[in-house]
Amino acid sequence: MTLETALHGTSPAIGEVAGHPVVLHHGDVAAEYGAMRAGAVLVDRSARNRVRVEGPKAAELLTGLVTSDVLALTPGQGQYGAALGPKGKILADVRIFALADHLLVDTSPRAAPGWLATLRKYINPRQAPYRDISSTTRHIGLFGPNSRRMLSLLTGIPADALGALAPYAHLPVEPVDAPVTLARVPDFGVEGYEMITPSEHYADLTLRLSGMGAMPAGLLVCEIARIECGRPEWGLDMDETTLVQEALLDTLHAVSYTKGCYVGQEVVARVHFRGHVNRLLRGLQAADGEPLPTGSRIVDESGKPLGDVRSSATSPRLGSIALAMVRREAEPGMPVMVEDEGSPIRAELVRLPFGG
Repeated sequence: MTLETALHGTSPAIGEVAGHPVVLHHGDVAAEYGAMRAGAVLVDRSARNRVRVEGPKAAELLTGLVTSDVLALTPGQGQYGAALGPKGKILADVRIFALADHLLVDTSPRAAPGWLATLRKYINPRQAPYRDISSTTRHIGLFGPNSRRMLSLLTGIPADALGALAPYAHLPVEPVDAPVTLARVPDFGVEGYEMITPSEHYADLTLRLSGMGAMPAGLLVCEIARIECGRPEWGLDMDETTLVQEALLDTLHAVSYTKGCYVGQEVVARVHFRGHVNRLLRGLQAADGEPLPTGSRIVDESGKPLGDVRSSATSPRLGSIALAMVRREAEPGMPVMVEDEGSPIRAELVRLPFGG
């Protein structure tokens, strides 16, 4: 019997992301979504990649690789950023957490190969030793309005102190006999926290939070919430052909325009200060309740191509929604057609985040 079976009483639906087995759901995605919006859900995020970077030059070297200002971080702070190629295209998006004696960088499983390749190419391990700790750690997500109360009970940290944490800010806690990094994350449009823990303590922490009323959930509910928030996922909505501003990473506070040089900076700065991009990530909403077909072409009412569908889901709250990369002149509110193998599907472009 797996831990997930013990928690929920039924076997979870298992899928795969970039070669990593993941729990998709526990039988009722709508119930998991409702718990995320009104209670708390417990999600295994361990498929994410985690790298520890050490040494006095770690922040200096990393800040030369990413769009965010790593040198500005002090212990307990964190940030979102991206690693770019020389032409300014996105190789990976990353979250960077500054701890007392090292930097912890995590990224999605699809983006991990690009991030690890970037580290190997640019970071001399003699100057900033780094190691992949994904196999020795686990990653627990707790999302929903009740998450703060539960974590306060678990850790003894006052709920007000948890609520005051800035996005990606984090605290060292010891709810088990080992240090755990507890971070506040804004990734799903609800109050949310993540714990990075040594693997041997994952079961204990998960069982404790489940006992407090957190509903075990899978990655599908996170995918719905991510799309609602308009947060692009590397490998789905953006990749090595995408510019930072096309994916709206600048609006997600992933870019510093005042820091020193980094790989791809010239392109990012030129777009920001002197030009514009020719396509943008937009929301797409259809009356049909079925998910819009990923990769399908989007055209205007006259049949002129506008772009294509990227991530797609059916939201219990909003219906059929998707992220789409479309020409910049395609404004929110514009009616469009999504070309499918059957009849074209009517939809409307929406400003992100949905309902924002």
